[in-house]
Amino acid sequence: MTTRLVVIGGDAGGMSAASQARRRRPASDLQIVAFERGQHVSYSACGIPYLVAGDVAFPDALVARHPAEFARLEIDVRLSSFVTSIDVDQRFVSVRSDSSEYREPFDQLVIATGGVPARPDVPGADSAGIHGVQTLEDGIRLLGYLDRHSPRRAVVVGGGYIGLEMAEAMLRHGLEVVLVDAADQPMRTLDPDMGGLVADALRAEGVTLRLGERLEGFASRAGRVTAVHTDAGEIPADLVILGLGTRPNSDLARSAGIEIGATGGIRTDRRMRTSADGVWAAGDCVETFHRVSQRPVAIALGTHANKQGRAVGINIGGGYATFPGVVGTAVSKLCNTEVARTGLSTAEATDAGFAAFSVVTESTTRAGYFPGARRIKTKIIAERTSGRLLGAQIVGEEGAAKRIDALAVALWNGMTVEEMTSLDLSYAPPFAPVWDPVLIAARKAAEALDSFS
Repeated sequence: MTTRLVVIGGDAGGMSAASQARRRRPASDLQIVAFERGQHVSYSACGIPYLVAGDVAFPDALVARHPAEFARLEIDVRLSSFVTSIDVDQRFVSVRSDSSEYREPFDQLVIATGGVPARPDVPGADSAGIHGVQTLEDGIRLLGYLDRHSPRRAVVVGGGYIGLEMAEAMLRHGLEVVLVDAADQPMRTLDPDMGGLVADALRAEGVTLRLGERLEGFASRAGRVTAVHTDAGEIPADLVILGLGTRPNSDLARSAGIEIGATGGIRTDRRMRTSADGVWAAGDCVETFHRVSQRPVAIALGTHANKQGRAVGINIGGGYATFPGVVGTAVSKLCNTEVARTGLSTAEATDAGFAAFSVVTESTTRAGYFPGARRIKTKIIAERTSGRLLGAQIVGEEGAAKRIDALAVALWNGMTVEEMTSLDLSYAPPFAPVWDPVLIAARKAAEALDSFS
């Protein structure tokens, strides 16, 4: 008898699961229906800021596969279709589309509902000119607003990854940019000293920072935003971009009685199975395991969503796959400044019960005498007793950020800073100094560790 697979959510997690399942089971054995509430599937949400900035020429460039391509794989993709409820006992989902409401039966179900962007519950939040940038439709709408209204002043609310990237996008459009954040630094996932470097870079690019200010509301005229109100005063604005982060979109699963974790994400096992029989979950809606802190976390990244969806599809297809957790690696940039982090910050390490110490080193991305050498500052956080690497952060110029990958691999494998000093990293003057910045940081951390004994 043919198995019926229903997928809720048409982006990274859901469509990776559908594609992997189809590779292993033909349509005669596995029917697949995927519901997407928006107008696009299988696209790079991480590319939206670069679409808005103009680095990506047109929205379609961000789409990996169109519905017609999935149709050739005999995957039935239904756009503008919102799943309103799940019945895990009777094995159906309720769907609302533009033209009808109906029930769709399933034998296997994948929940890939993504994340919900934080929207401030303050006066004026529904004014025109206030934009989020979570979906491709959001990016297209923002570009349209820029074209139609030619704003001069943009306020970005939130100083995380999206806030940084959207601040750059607005600078590229020639706007005056103010960034507001309730924290005392941008990029609060970094230690304060490294976040301070990001603040300096923002100011150097012409961004006005309003740190430590809490959003209180928006002023508008004729329904369109004209100012942002904080607890420190009013900021004129023709355009507002919200970068306040997301939470797991787990409400649908919760209503169906599926277990939700402490982070608000759907709880799964290592194979990405939920607490309900035959129901799987992947992507920003799930809770996952942090390999360093040994705690549950909810981290919204397309890399994790694709890997989790792949594991789900392999398992549904009859194979065996697991998702072993995360270490929290991420990169971003603001104009010429690159920012990267992996593992735990100093505060996170302390909160997780580690006796942590840190070292900060300065170097260059190439041999110092080679043209194009740029500055890089590397911070390592390690355990005081064992020397085990706990986390790392990088702020620098071109060629800096991707060095976080070497640190992430060391972290994934539980290496000590002493072991890292002997890593066989590549060297040639156009690419690195003879002592790569990663090796310099590891060596300084090992020397600091020796001083504790």
